[in-house]
Amino acid sequence: MIKRRIRKEVVYGIYVVSTITILVSVFSIGNSILKMPKRVTPKYDYVSDTIIDDDYPVVGEENKIIRPYVDNEIKIIKSYYDYKSERELQENSIIFYENTYLQNSGVAYGGKEKFDVVSILDGTVISVKEDNLLGKIIQIKHDKDLISVYQSLSEVNVKENDIVKQGDIIGKSGTSNISSSLKDHLHFELIYKGQTVNPEEYFDKRTSQL
Repeated sequence: MIKRRIRKEVVYGIYVVSTITILVSVFSIGNSILKMPKRVTPKYDYVSDTIIDDDYPVVGEENKIIRPYVDNEIKIIKSYYDYKSERELQENSIIFYENTYLQNSGVAYGGKEKFDVVSILDGTVISVKEDNLLGKIIQIKHDKDLISVYQSLSEVNVKENDIVKQGDIIGKSGTSNISSSLKDHLHFELIYKGQTVNPEEYFDKRTSQL
C-alpha cells in the first residue's frame, strides 16, 4: 500500500479557507442581529396616590327621633299639658279620673285598634311592668339622658335589659283604667334630663340637637 502525504501548502490553504469561512459566518450573523427590530419596552406611569383617600373621616349617620308608631292613621287624641299653651289645648290635655282633674304628662295617640308601637331610638329597655291604672308599661333609655315611656299597652315584645334598635316593634296599643274613655291608644311620655317634656317638640330632631 502506497502512503501519500499531503503537501504543507495544501494544508495551510485548507486552514486559511476554513478560517475565512468562519469569520464570514460570524460577521453575517452579527449583521443579522443588528438588523433585527428592537423590542420596545412599554412605559408605565405609576400612580403614587392611593385610589381611596384615607384622610377623609367616616361619619356615621345620626338618626332623628321618630314617632312611637308608623301607621299614618294614628293621631293625637290627648295632648301634653303645657301651662304656656292656649286654653283650648290645655283643656284637651286634662285627664278626668275619679272626680279628679289631672294634667297629662304625655301624649295619647289613637285612631286605630291594636297598632304597632315602636322604639323612637336605639336604646336599652330599663323597665317592663304592668300597672293597675296605666296598663302595661315599657321604659327605654337612650343616649343624651333621654328616656321614652310607652303606656297603655296590650302586648309587650321586649323584656328588661333588651337592646332595641330604632323602629323595632316593642308592643301594641291597648287601654288603661286611668284613660278608659280614650279606648285603644298609646300613652307616650318623654323624659329628658329627669324632666317630662312635650314629645311633639322632639320628634324629627337629632340627639346632637338636644
